Amino acid sequence: MTFWQDPNLEPKRQFKFILSIPGGSKTQGIREFLVKKVKKPEWTIGDTPHKFLNHTFYYPGKIEWSPIDVTIVDTVDPTANASQQIMHILEESGYELPTTPTITQGWGTISKRKAVNDALGQVKIKTINSDGETVEEWVLNNAWIFKVGLGELSYEDEGLVDVTLSMRYDNAYIDVKGRGDGKIPVASG
Repeated sequence: MTFWQDPNLEPKRQFKFILSIPGGSKTQGIREFLVKKVKKPEWTIGDTPHKFLNHTFYYPGKIEWSPIDVTIVDTVDPTANASQQIMHILEESGYELPTTPTITQGWGTISKRKAVNDALGQVKIKTINSDGETVEEWVLNNAWIFKVGLGELSYEDEGLVDVTLSMRYDNAYIDVKGRGDGKIPVASG
């Protein structure tokens, strides 16, 4: 029997995923069904060269995790309005509009603690199988939003309005279901 003729072998499919941004202690997060696209974790390991005569030898350096890009559909429904929710996440991350000329009010600053604990919560990217069961789960440690695009409007386009955001995180790990050993750490920061 050839490799792909095995009916028990199910490849992962790009459209079978759920992005969970549950919200922190002060936000409701982003509704899972609004997410259109997410980029899975990616990292780069730096290198340090050592030159000796006509040769160059390379040694691995530090790991750096790349940002995650997310595309979300915006809605007019106030209970699922992505633009409004992202602005609420920004506020709960510590941002305040400067509404008074005095420093006593309206001069809050963003902090990692607020952005992670109060605004986003534990961000997870889940891959599901044909039965809807989670077969793989990426957990992004200390994720926070650092870039947002609130969409584009045009009289020449009938498409949906997309909100894009990019998240930074310290590191990630993968939990593959069915292995029996739980979390598989990929790297730590």
